[in-house]
Amino acid sequence: MSEIKVVAASIVNFLKQQLDSDTLSADSRESVEVGVQCIETAFELSPEELTRGVDLLQLVRQQRGGAPRVDRAEAEKLKNEGNELMKSERYREALEKYSRAIELDPQNSVFFCNRAAAHFKLGEHESAVADCMAALALQPNYGKAHGRLGIALTALNRHEEARAAFARAVQLEPDNESYKQNLKLAEEQLAQRGDRRQLDLGGLLQNTALLNMATEMLADPNMQNLISGLMSTTTPNVANSAGGMNALIEAGQTLAQHMQSANPELVEQLRRQIRPPGPPGPPGPGDNQPQPPPQ
Repeated sequence: MSEIKVVAASIVNFLKQQLDSDTLSADSRESVEVGVQCIETAFELSPEELTRGVDLLQLVRQQRGGAPRVDRAEAEKLKNEGNELMKSERYREALEKYSRAIELDPQNSVFFCNRAAAHFKLGEHESAVADCMAALALQPNYGKAHGRLGIALTALNRHEEARAAFARAVQLEPDNESYKQNLKLAEEQLAQRGDRRQLDLGGLLQNTALLNMATEMLADPNMQNLISGLMSTTTPNVANSAGGMNALIEAGQTLAQHMQSANPELVEQLRRQIRPPGPPGPPGPGDNQPQPPPQ
């Protein structure tokens, strides 16, 4: 992934983090949402690439504060205190402990990952995503950060990105059953919620298989007779009569049967594109599951 894409992904994630806060007006939120879509499109950012951005706020804070003082022993102590607070469900206090640990040792990926868990418990899902990405910027092969990122993304309905995060977690830790289960649930959820793109008429008109089938149908004498019959039934007097309507229905059924027998695979492809999304599926990964324990 190029440095330019890393910067673009970081900006997108920063903007999404702002959308998750209550600081923007309605008009500003709309502008930011448009900006996010434009950047994602212009730089062709995939869901997986979006997970590789860095925490811009954290970088700015570090720069303003100058070179941070590293006190690893105190930072580790604060992290352990935060872990105990998490067990007691005192998530805001735990978050503060993790933040103080990060101030002392901003190069420790575990601190960011643990703070992500606290953000998630507080319902601050964009902040959880940002901390997971900060952890991954420090340690790209951090399986738990990828897994936790997937759960936070699921809570934001960013299902494609969540699937990519879970897939990476499974790749890094293939024996982790929790990651595999979350990946399976993410894939099922995408299918059940109708993860289908809108009908692309331009693409259909350029579909070679569809054009070939149309050419063959037009050359078929039976189909030529059918088309002639259709044209005769579209005159106002005939079409408005009961007989004319029945003729149209029968002609349509004949045409559909011919298409089905000529190329059933293509017909099924068209059905998948036209069929509306199904009802929401069951809860996805992270909806009712506890977060992995902090480290």
